[in-house]
Amino acid sequence: MLRLNELQLAKELIRFPSVTPVDAGVMGFLEKKLKKLGFKTKILEFKEKNTKPVKNLYARLGNKSPNFCYAGHLDVVPAGNLKDWTVNPFKPSIKKGHLIGRGANDMKSSIAAFVTAVSKFIQKNKKFNGSISLLITGDEEGVAINGTKKVVEYLKKKKEKINFCLVGEPTNPNKLGEMIKIGRRGSITGKLTVIGVQGHVAYPNRANNPSTALVQILKELKGIKFDKGTKDFQPTNLEITKINIDNSADNVIPGLAYASFNIRFNNKHSSNTLKSKINKIVKKICNKNKSKYKIEYNVSGEAFLTSPNETTYMIQNTIKKITKIKPRLSTTGGTSDARFIRKISPCLEFGLVGKTMHKVDEVVALKDLKKLTLIYSNILENYFK
Repeated sequence: MLRLNELQLAKELIRFPSVTPVDAGVMGFLEKKLKKLGFKTKILEFKEKNTKPVKNLYARLGNKSPNFCYAGHLDVVPAGNLKDWTVNPFKPSIKKGHLIGRGANDMKSSIAAFVTAVSKFIQKNKKFNGSISLLITGDEEGVAINGTKKVVEYLKKKKEKINFCLVGEPTNPNKLGEMIKIGRRGSITGKLTVIGVQGHVAYPNRANNPSTALVQILKELKGIKFDKGTKDFQPTNLEITKINIDNSADNVIPGLAYASFNIRFNNKHSSNTLKSKINKIVKKICNKNKSKYKIEYNVSGEAFLTSPNETTYMIQNTIKKITKIKPRLSTTGGTSDARFIRKISPCLEFGLVGKTMHKVDEVVALKDLKKLTLIYSNILENYFK
């Protein structure tokens, strides 16, 4: 039986410079470890048109139900300026009780903790009643086209049943044990182009300034009170992210004006109801100003909530027992791959403290890594009781 150590495995995973969408050999490395533990594995490579191929991994130990799945990603964001780091980001180092390296926090250490937890669990429970699976992607930090979304479609086609999924994203703001994510707000980005008529500033009657309509539209969008939030979600908010007029002369009325905005929305709305609301405002103001327009939307996920059930409370109690903190059930933060997985399985998220994710000198406290491994191991014990 392969005996694993979470710190050693985390260091080994960090050594692969797997910056999205580059695999750098990390999936193959993890696959070998899982095979030694008895998992049946499959590396799934997907490639959409005009994108680079991405490797993903699905592995399953056992063929009985229930199937408890752990999901995560082995891709990382770029290291940035290497001179700003105190260590080589892909040569993990230990300093003052912390492991430093790109992916130490988000989220190679969490994967190492889970795989080690599985190895400890199966040493004690050789014939447990169920299955353990891992859904690991290489496309979480990128556009998320060739990653978990595609793996979920593959599992649906194969009629692979997952009974519960734990996503190992760093969910805790300051201390391990503070927060479990049971849902996420949806995210929609709008890109608006208002088309006017270019002309001389001294002859506005011969032109049509698109900025007039654009400013009115943005003012009305910012004034929308979408909702007051719900018991589980904070209020929906719209933020304007870009305003641009590409005009090099001050005596020319421009012909085009652009803006982008993002809406983070709760489960009182869908992306379609929001699009409809925005489109009415844009159409009304552009018609009034005799301007044409184009609007494009990108929906990165709908709002979702996994209603707390027996497994949710078991996980909450397991975390409390080990950390002495009762984790809050939350829906705050950005999007994660849970937005795809929830289509085939109830899921929640729990991992490390997220303070240093995507930062220079990304770290995990060694004591947190040890505790997280214990939490994941105890969750398996309690789930398969």
